[in-house]
Amino acid sequence: MLNPNPDSISLTHDDYQRYSRHLTLPEIGVTGQKRLKAARVICIGTGGLGSPLLLYLAAAGIGRIGIVDFDIVDTSNLQRQIIHGTSWVNQPKIESAKRRILDINPFCQVDLYNTRLTSQNALDILKPYDIVVDGTDNFPTRYLLNDACVLLDKPNVYGSIFRFEGQASVFNYQGGPNYRDLYPEPPPPGLVPSCAEGGVLGILPGLIGVIQATETVKIITGVGKTLSGRLLLYNALEMKFRELKLTPNPVRPTIDRLIDYEQFCGIPQAKAKEAQQKMEIPEMTVQELKQLIDSDATDFVLVDVRNPDEYEIGKIPGSVLVPLPDIERGEGVEKVKEVANGKRLIAHCKKGGRASKALQILKEAGIEGTNVTGGILAWSEQIDPSVPQY
Repeated sequence: MLNPNPDSISLTHDDYQRYSRHLTLPEIGVTGQKRLKAARVICIGTGGLGSPLLLYLAAAGIGRIGIVDFDIVDTSNLQRQIIHGTSWVNQPKIESAKRRILDINPFCQVDLYNTRLTSQNALDILKPYDIVVDGTDNFPTRYLLNDACVLLDKPNVYGSIFRFEGQASVFNYQGGPNYRDLYPEPPPPGLVPSCAEGGVLGILPGLIGVIQATETVKIITGVGKTLSGRLLLYNALEMKFRELKLTPNPVRPTIDRLIDYEQFCGIPQAKAKEAQQKMEIPEMTVQELKQLIDSDATDFVLVDVRNPDEYEIGKIPGSVLVPLPDIERGEGVEKVKEVANGKRLIAHCKKGGRASKALQILKEAGIEGTNVTGGILAWSEQIDPSVPQY
């Protein structure tokens, strides 16, 4: 439990009416509601996780909420980022979130930080708050948040999601473990696909975000047992929860400063490798591909390495589907050899990354090919707008 002095906070007549269902809970009551009103919570990210947890923290009566985000609302966000609406597309997420929060609770102070959290600004931004809630979607920021919370001695309410699975915990609370006890080292860059590549069930972050909001309220009010020392795992397909015990690692490295977290996560090396690979793989524009298709040439084959469901959304005429996972397993390599049969190989995906990876694998198998720059999104934007964007 945090220790904001409830005696220094008063509840208004509106508070008594607004939070009446809390006030009648003996575990929360007037004292607990005063603690909520005195609490200062900062959320990093207003995406899938940040959306529900910010809504419920505001509704619960948190007195001061900070939001860190530098992104704008995109139509593809609306499937899961419920704090935003269609009218806010192409506008800053933090402004959209603030508007919605104040509509729920006009008495909440909302601090906006329209910036990327970095090693240079993290300590200054997080310092005024009691609790940090992790709504991020990338490893460098998660390690940065963890280390900053350790240095500032602040609880870190953690959540993450992918496809149909999610997890949640509370780190750095009352001597409990921190994120590095769960994941001492980040995975190699590219090993874990992003939600944009792998997809995510839109409802999933709602559940995990609500768990994060619940843990935040419990820490503030001191009720119940938090997830500190426990990792909660959720599988939406099977509707099952599992729990793993976490303990501090007695030989973990001491965190005494913030570092270059992109370097720590291997991102510069991965970007350099990717750039080198791109130099080794020939590329062509969608305009060049269109000219080739219109010429009725028969000496080439166009391979689409996306997933079957993506192929159903929209396809380039004449393309043959050979998903990247099949190529990675080996059977797809044989299929490409069969469909190419000595012809010039051209490959594409959604944006270009997966096709580049597929062509690297095929090159090692003795099959040279060309990547379509920008993938089917570029084809939709520049050649055929009837192909849906996703």
